[in-house]
Formats: sequence, structure tokens, C-alpha cells
Amino acid sequence: MNFLSSVFFGIQAEGFVQGVQKTIDSIPHKDGIFTGDNLITFGRNLGFFQDEKFMAAWRGNVETPVEEAIVWRLAVLAWAAKSVIARKIPGDFVECACYKGITARILCEYTDFAQRPDRSYYLYDLFEHDDSMLHHSMAEHSTTLFDKVTARFADHPNVQVVKGSIPEVLHQVSPEKVAFLHIDLNNAPAEIGALEVLFDRLSPGGILVLDDYGWLAYRAQKLAEDPWLAERGYQVLELPTGQGLVFK
Repeated sequence: MNFLSSVFFGIQAEGFVQGVQKTIDSIPHKDGIFTGDNLITFGRNLGFFQDEKFMAAWRGNVETPVEEAIVWRLAVLAWAAKSVIARKIPGDFVECACYKGITARILCEYTDFAQRPDRSYYLYDLFEHDDSMLHHSMAEHSTTLFDKVTARFADHPNVQVVKGSIPEVLHQVSPEKVAFLHIDLNNAPAEIGALEVLFDRLSPGGILVLDDYGWLAYRAQKLAEDPWLAERGYQVLELPTGQGLVFK
């Protein structure tokens, strides 16, 4: 199974993609090749592409080439979500920030979350952007995005979509116990704020995934999170996907 995407960040696309193609052409055994999301690998199992349930959830929800290209990141999240459920780690799911809700929708379908009334999934975002905000704008930030995300989960009564700034909104609406925590806020103060509120609520055996941890463009987050977690006896595992992984 090969996956070839031309989505890379921080490069001059045309010349770079031509170089990637030359690299692929030079590989004698063209199996297990993955390109995209600033990853170029070959000779890999890429086992998530053989996971039929994950593939159905991914194919059924991604809407853009970027969302397709981050499939390895999504597979990491799907594995983490499934893992805490399989190990019966107590607590709810939390995503800060959810943007369009694509990631959460994939995880819900993959884990049959609507059939798990003992758990809730909390999705947080500002859903809008203006120049006073530290996070960068995204294409679909708008005054209507909150309603669109809420509608996306109309068939999931245990998913709660919450609009507000983190960490402030967490003091108003948040679970007391967390099993799975995904943080993708694109700015260091907000991510530390989320950890301040939620990390102590992460159950033993729970999993924290930091989406931007390994990316140089978001190095400020790593530099803030490393000492914060080290003070509590934890070290982040940097993944090739750019994510950071912590087991509680």
C-alpha cells in the first residue's frame, strides 16, 4: 500500500514535489511508500491503511487535500482513542481545538462513540478569528462555523461542542475526569492553560496527544510544554508525524 500526497508545508511546492517524485523513482521496491504532511518514508507497513474501519471513517469525512494528507496523524489519534476504550480507562474525551470537527468525527465513527453513553466528547474552539487572537486564521473560521460543527454531531448526543477561549471556557464547561486529551491550539499560552486545567484530570493510563509539538513552526509550544511536564515527571515522545505523545 502506497500513499502519495503532494501536500507539504513551508516549501516551494512545484520544485519540491518534483524532487519527491525523483526520490520515489529511485526506490527499487516501490512498496510501503508514504509522502505528504512533511513525511517521506518507504518500506513501511502502513498498517492503518489495512484497518477497514479507520479507512471508512477517514474516507467518509475528509474534505480537503490537507485533511487527506494528515492521515498518519489521524491514525495516531484513532489508535489512542481506541486504546483508552479497550483498556477501560475512565473519563471523557477532550479536543482543544476542534476547528471543523473532522478529526473528532473520524474518531467517533472509529470507536462507535455514539453507542458509549458512559463517555462524553468535549470539543472546544473559538470557531472565528480576528487579528487580536494569537492563533492563526484557518480558511473556514467564520461566524457560522460553530453551528456547522454542532450540526455535524447532531446524531451524537454525547458530543458537546463548546465555543470559547481556552483556558477560560474550561472553568465553565469541562469534564472532571479525562481519558483522551488532544490539544491543537497553535499557541503556547493557551496550550499551557489547557494543561493547567485538564492534565490533573487525565486518568492514570490516559493519553495526551499534542498535535504541534514536533513542528519547528510551533517550537514555542515544545519549549513551554517540556519543562511544564518535566516538573510533573513526564517526558513527551516526539513522533515522526510532528505530534507529541504522553501516557499518564
